[in-house]
Amino acid sequence: MALLGCGVVGTEVVRLLREQADDLAARIGAPLHLGGVAVRRLDKPRAGVDPELLTTDAVGLVTRDDIDIVIEVIGGIEPARSLMLAAMKTGKAVISANKALLAEDGETLFGAAREYGADLYYEASVAGAIPLLRPLRESLVGDHVHKVLGIVNGTTNYILDQMDTHGAGFTEALEEAQSLGYAEADPTADVEGFDAAAKAAILAQLAFHTTVTAADVHREGITEVSAADMASAKAMGCVVKLLAICERVRTDEPTGNSLNGRGVSVRVYPAMIPRSHPLASVREAYNAVFVEAESAGRLMFYGAGAGGAPTASAVLGDLVAVARNKMNGTRGPAETTYAALPVLPMGETITRYHVQLDVADRSGVLAQVAEEFSRHDVSIQAVRQEGHGEDAQLVIVTHRAEDAALAATVAGLSGLDIVRNVASVMRVEGDDQK
Repeated sequence: MALLGCGVVGTEVVRLLREQADDLAARIGAPLHLGGVAVRRLDKPRAGVDPELLTTDAVGLVTRDDIDIVIEVIGGIEPARSLMLAAMKTGKAVISANKALLAEDGETLFGAAREYGADLYYEASVAGAIPLLRPLRESLVGDHVHKVLGIVNGTTNYILDQMDTHGAGFTEALEEAQSLGYAEADPTADVEGFDAAAKAAILAQLAFHTTVTAADVHREGITEVSAADMASAKAMGCVVKLLAICERVRTDEPTGNSLNGRGVSVRVYPAMIPRSHPLASVREAYNAVFVEAESAGRLMFYGAGAGGAPTASAVLGDLVAVARNKMNGTRGPAETTYAALPVLPMGETITRYHVQLDVADRSGVLAQVAEEFSRHDVSIQAVRQEGHGEDAQLVIVTHRAEDAALAATVAGLSGLDIVRNVASVMRVEGDDQK
């Protein structure tokens, strides 16, 4: 086998291959042999890696006749895509942790795997060590998955947890996450939701047998989440989490882009969820994913979602699977997109809103605000006033409605002379939706 990349994850893969060699051989029925490790620079020190295995000729490595499995942990789009395709064209099995590539161009990779009869496994691309993709791909393949709701980014969960439990501001919590190694020096991919959106695309494609790319995912990050949002969530008995939500939508009549009343909604954004919800108790940098299926009911997967050792654990799980397939002359299950459901625009998504308004403290204000909600056919579930005079605020929680109607309502509220400022707008998710 060959290893592409020898950073944090790749180094851990090499370590586990060395330390668990005998156990892995017993589980597979034959020993594993690492034939080479492709890197960009040969002079960089890599503890525990035999320098004789290192090469900068990645193409030559993946096309060698004595290589039958390729592990890709270099990340990014290119050269990872070209190298994986080159490997599969010669029937080699490929194991990848590359969420960005799978979310952007997974269809090309899945097509190559089908065409050339090659295995393509990628458990490590979503939620680190948590066994999540294989249950969706295999264990639940005989069921109908209705919804996948999860916390799939440890950096943002750590930040929001610090804001909730310790009252930290966003900047303070981010700096703490960076000092602990949970966040990169440039945290954009995490805090703006790009990482979670890529993972949501992969989850949705597996759950709903439909082609979904990162570009199809509605994405919002957590940079605008404020201390006031956290306080409002607490007052409602909620907590704020960055959620990846993949949902099969069924309606009585076709609406918008949904086909025969069916489609999928895939989105990532910060939302309030009840503290009674299983995801509310997921703390610090941990990940958890909540799956709802027709027959299996509700399932929850929880654990370390990132890091060298957890991700390497998922890689080795895939390695054992594809090695066993090689030994038996078989291959694993191929991805299917037979359902071909349309991905609905965010405006057609049904959700709830929490809206906080700075308003003039005079009679008739609530009536005018309620009239704006009614004008867009958005029903109010609860309303309360906080403060008086210059500090007067209205906090409104809606019933479920189309996101486009909610957005239009907020835009209309901004234009009322009685509304000084729309202080906060946040969606509400969870079991108590009505």
